[in-house]
Amino acid sequence: MNDSLIQLQVEAGIATLTLNRPDKRNAMSDDMRTQFIAALERVAGDQAIRALVLTGAGKGFCAGGDIAGMERRLNAPAGEVAFNGWHRQQRVHHTQALLHTMPKPVIAAVNGAASGLGADTALACDFIIASEWASFTWSYIHRGIIPDGGGMYFLPRRIGLPKAKELIFTGRKVDIDEALALGIVDRRSGADTLVRDAQAWAAELSKGSATALALGKAILDQTFELSAQQVFAQGSQAQGICYTSTEHRESVMAFLAKASASR
Repeated sequence: MNDSLIQLQVEAGIATLTLNRPDKRNAMSDDMRTQFIAALERVAGDQAIRALVLTGAGKGFCAGGDIAGMERRLNAPAGEVAFNGWHRQQRVHHTQALLHTMPKPVIAAVNGAASGLGADTALACDFIIASEWASFTWSYIHRGIIPDGGGMYFLPRRIGLPKAKELIFTGRKVDIDEALALGIVDRRSGADTLVRDAQAWAAELSKGSATALALGKAILDQTFELSAQQVFAQGSQAQGICYTSTEHRESVMAFLAKASASR
């Protein structure tokens, strides 16, 4: 997929998805979201793709929601505002869920400002690598709204509840140094090497069994909500599936053959 709003390239099993609206700092319009959803569904369903890197074109990662969309909401008839807003929220949440539940590793390569929904989108990924030009702001409060892209769920899990409240209540900008110190960002990279470094990290993360990665990720993403007993129960079911996988059989047979040869 390579069009005006989304670019998707796959090389050596690593997909790189670029938000491609640089003149608007990659703000998420309705059309862009539709293409984003299609790209995420393609990546999730393609077994040849082992990991995903998400980045932005130009100087920004994602400026959040599109201003034109905000204006349309304000100008809608009073009796339609609530339902239109609800319908939009369903699309937003579907998009973020596709990103968060992607059955393979996902890395956000944050090349510039990630604001509002853009910051939430980075958090929906498994890992965040950022350049020296990156910054983060949960700026919703400045528009009289609350984080709707998962920030209220993801941010406390990364940096703790009190600090998450402070960033969301103030909407202040967090530069790369503070983002690293807080744990918002996992790794730092140079602007010129950011995407390559993210792709190399994605390749490293996805070397193992795709079956084990997908099942392990699905359980790990729930561990703060589940009891130990529930995690063990889900792990038992997932392990049963792993036992039947081609990756498990081939790796065990190779291990046994190596052990036999060394006797």
